[in-house]
Amino acid sequence: MAGSRGVVLAALVANGAIAILKFLAFLLTGSPSMLSETYHSISDTGNQVFLLLGIRYSNKAVSREHPFGYGKAQFFYSFLVAVLLFGIAGWESVKHGYDAIVHGGHGAAGPVSVAGVTFPSWYVSVVVLFGAIGFESYAFAKANKELRRQINHYEWDGLRDAFRKTSDVTTLTAYTEDTIALLGAGIALVGILLSKATGNEIYDAISALIIGLLLMGFALALAWENKRLILGESLPAEIETELKTAIEAAPQVVHVDTFRTVYVGPQDVLVTTDVSFVPETEATDLDGLIDDIESRLVEVDDRVKHVYIEPEV
Repeated sequence: MAGSRGVVLAALVANGAIAILKFLAFLLTGSPSMLSETYHSISDTGNQVFLLLGIRYSNKAVSREHPFGYGKAQFFYSFLVAVLLFGIAGWESVKHGYDAIVHGGHGAAGPVSVAGVTFPSWYVSVVVLFGAIGFESYAFAKANKELRRQINHYEWDGLRDAFRKTSDVTTLTAYTEDTIALLGAGIALVGILLSKATGNEIYDAISALIIGLLLMGFALALAWENKRLILGESLPAEIETELKTAIEAAPQVVHVDTFRTVYVGPQDVLVTTDVSFVPETEATDLDGLIDDIESRLVEVDDRVKHVYIEPEV
């Protein structure tokens, strides 16, 4: 949880500063891709606020109404990020880029004077975008470090496997968002430089459209990843097999009759199982045997936080 919070805070500071700079650049240049990038950074900033709300809400104490805690709040707020923030920002960017393509570019803005120094307006966009790439690289490095730590800890086969199996949607969202932000800044930079080199503003407008499509695609992908966890996904089959094997290896266990797992929060798994013990097992011994099984399950996977065992003798 601490790692996720650090990732989100780093992204919040970076995106807040970048959003202001990009908007100022748009006001000075009128660039369609800079407006798309402004939408992008505003949505990224709102994204971090929602994720922090999810982290804070998920830390609420267990209650009668929520006996397994509020961990799924992070799934819900990440879903809101996808639908409300990235979806809206992506749509606005696509609409603005399409309008610029159909009705013509914004035209070349005049020179900009700052502190008595005059320079072409497109310099502003280029400088801001390079600054954005620098900020986003810092945020991306934080998210990448945390995601790589989880990959090594759970022995996943790279990023693709992590995206399919992780329950830490906060880190997943921040990582993907930072990746898209770097791509978006690069696309905007290419569009602006091509427009400057050719004198044709269509490249800037096309960049805005591509950035919007990128955002909308990410919104759909992120919503899909959160859907599986909101609906109650189990641990991967290979992990469940390891957990059942650990139970079967425990003293006096004959057979695992039923076995189920489900995520009740990020890195927080509920396990329920019916276990058959040898007929000679004394009722007074069951507490110790069950405690031993619980310890074995946590040793196999530290995401197991809640264990319910129904003994059958």
